[in-house]
Amino acid sequence: MPDVSPGKWHLAHVTWFWETFLLKPAQAGYTPFDPRFNYLFNSYYEAVGERHARPERGFLTRPGLNEVLDYRAHVDRAVSAWFDQADAEAVQGFRTVIETGFAHEEQHQELFLTDIKHVLSRNSFPEAGYPRQMQTPPQLAGARPDPVWIGFEGGLIEFGHEGAEFAFDNEGPRHKAWLEPFALASRPVTNAEFLAFIEDGGYQQAEHWLSEGWARMQEEGRSHPYYWRRQDGRWTHFTLHGEQMLHPDAPVSHVDYFEASAFASWAGCRLPEEREWECAARDMDPSQGRWADPDGLLEPQPLKQGSSFQALYGEVWEWTRSAYSAYPGYQPAEGAIGEYNGKFMCGQFVLRGGSCLTPPDHARPTYRNFFPPDAQWQMTGLRLAKDL
Repeated sequence: MPDVSPGKWHLAHVTWFWETFLLKPAQAGYTPFDPRFNYLFNSYYEAVGERHARPERGFLTRPGLNEVLDYRAHVDRAVSAWFDQADAEAVQGFRTVIETGFAHEEQHQELFLTDIKHVLSRNSFPEAGYPRQMQTPPQLAGARPDPVWIGFEGGLIEFGHEGAEFAFDNEGPRHKAWLEPFALASRPVTNAEFLAFIEDGGYQQAEHWLSEGWARMQEEGRSHPYYWRRQDGRWTHFTLHGEQMLHPDAPVSHVDYFEASAFASWAGCRLPEEREWECAARDMDPSQGRWADPDGLLEPQPLKQGSSFQALYGEVWEWTRSAYSAYPGYQPAEGAIGEYNGKFMCGQFVLRGGSCLTPPDHARPTYRNFFPPDAQWQMTGLRLAKDL
């Protein structure tokens, strides 16, 4: 798939970021580890120069992993040495680059896992990236309690990031927007609920689909979420822990925007606006979410019924129906680093919350993730909303 990159590319690219945006401009006389890497591991920064095409990254047989690790060690040593000798003023001058570099690396930690999952799933005999014995879930069939609806009065409310702590430039500036009264479901949509949509013929009911989504479903012959398989009369899905039976009460994952929107229409609801999601999550503690843990479970886990919000943070990134666009007064940063977010504000939709593959420090109420509407390989799900 054109969007997926090899693991060693992610390792080299985040290393390249530090070399390009910190070491080269901050350290006089710095010698790059290998000048060719500026072409191979530049992702999309036009101001930095030409680059290797993204769909061709899987064909990069060289450098090998050992050389990439040597590159990473070389840059790590150089960055540590710079911090040791730089004064406070110099560090402050590169504060935005440094903080962006940390956050950028966290983003690629999640991409590393989702890309590994996709590559492993394409094997003729898929194997687990992180083998783990899982408990046998209950049957998918059968009645399940509906989510609780949690209402909000709306009104003129402030949104976006403000303050001294780090946030990406697309999270600001702080601004006011009007919300009509609305309600959000207390939890994300589950596998059992999405299976009901499938069994009711949801993938064959054009009235629930956006035109482009319907055309894609017909062209690709899709009838279920990515990684789902029906074998011997039962549903399974491929996970980083191998092929597993679907748990009815776990959030559905790897659905694209078109599938999320169609399900919401079928359910007589809609997807949230991103500002509705932020309004609901602003008083929630992100640290209570279930985040990436290499020694733990790297798949969404069953949710319990309750009267309060569950999994607003963690489990699955939640599609909103908000197009990814600039907030009022938005200005991208100057220079190449300004290409990080702003130039992608076209043809994409905002997701909120984070997933079970997201690093624990990489979440906040104002965080705006974004993907094209046909993106399936990320840990994406949905939460329903409705007007009051």
